[in-house]
Amino acid sequence: MSAVTDPSVRRSAPRRGKVSRLRHNRTVLRLLRNRTAVVSLTFIGALVLLAVLSPFIMPYDPARQDLMVRLQGPSGDHWLGTDTLGRDNFSRLLQGTRVTLWAALQAITLGVALGTPAGLVAGYAGRKVDSVLSRIADVLMAVPGLLLAMAIIGILGPGLSNAMFALGIVFAPRFFRVARSAASSVRHEIYIEAVRAMGCSPSRILFRHVLPNSSGPLLVQVTFAFGLVVTAEASLSFLGLGVEPPTASWGSMVRDAFQNVFDTKFQLIAPSVMITLTILAFSLLGDALRDALGRQSRVGD
Repeated sequence: MSAVTDPSVRRSAPRRGKVSRLRHNRTVLRLLRNRTAVVSLTFIGALVLLAVLSPFIMPYDPARQDLMVRLQGPSGDHWLGTDTLGRDNFSRLLQGTRVTLWAALQAITLGVALGTPAGLVAGYAGRKVDSVLSRIADVLMAVPGLLLAMAIIGILGPGLSNAMFALGIVFAPRFFRVARSAASSVRHEIYIEAVRAMGCSPSRILFRHVLPNSSGPLLVQVTFAFGLVVTAEASLSFLGLGVEPPTASWGSMVRDAFQNVFDTKFQLIAPSVMITLTILAFSLLGDALRDALGRQSRVGD
């Protein structure tokens, strides 16, 4: 009997859909039961809210200079003091939140867009295609990420968009390896053979059947990579290769504060704390999400 007319094959799709929804609901419940995950999600949600509302809640123009109040400490007028040009640190911190999160989102999106399809094709096709694509990914991962990003920026020129393009290329091999592993593990499964026998094209098989099975590991990888991209963006901006003045990011604020560290140390605290807490939140969320996806369901769970 062919796979097209076999009733068991026709019934398998709805059954897999119900099992997938059940696993998804259990994963969400396990994640919400983890207090660390809830705190991390709350902090990340607050960051996103600040980034969205920052243009409306900034008390001052973050680029406005007033040399008469330069390097002042916290006060009623300037909650986080002012920098060396008299700009309000609180307004610049809000702008930096918006810039940093948007920049990280750009790099992650590019990394996923480059790495995931290539990994699916490599894992599904195997043999020569897998060998060529895997060697390219290995070469990219063998080069230190920050050094590779600096080399790409050296070719394209400094700027936030070029820096995020470079970081997207740097992080693409991470998503390539996750997608390749998922595709390799399921390409000989019965349901893949069934949909192939029904005449589904390779692209439909990859994105309708293989990709959903790798969505969990990819989401965990995205969570971890987000914190790493924040670190990389701050490092590039600190070196002057990221965001360009007068736009503020957390990395550029740390650079400006470091240049005046002997005059005032308070200016260094706020952006450093934000970078640290953001990286910690994404790392803890990634750990919690990995545990929620990887735990075996118990009876009655």
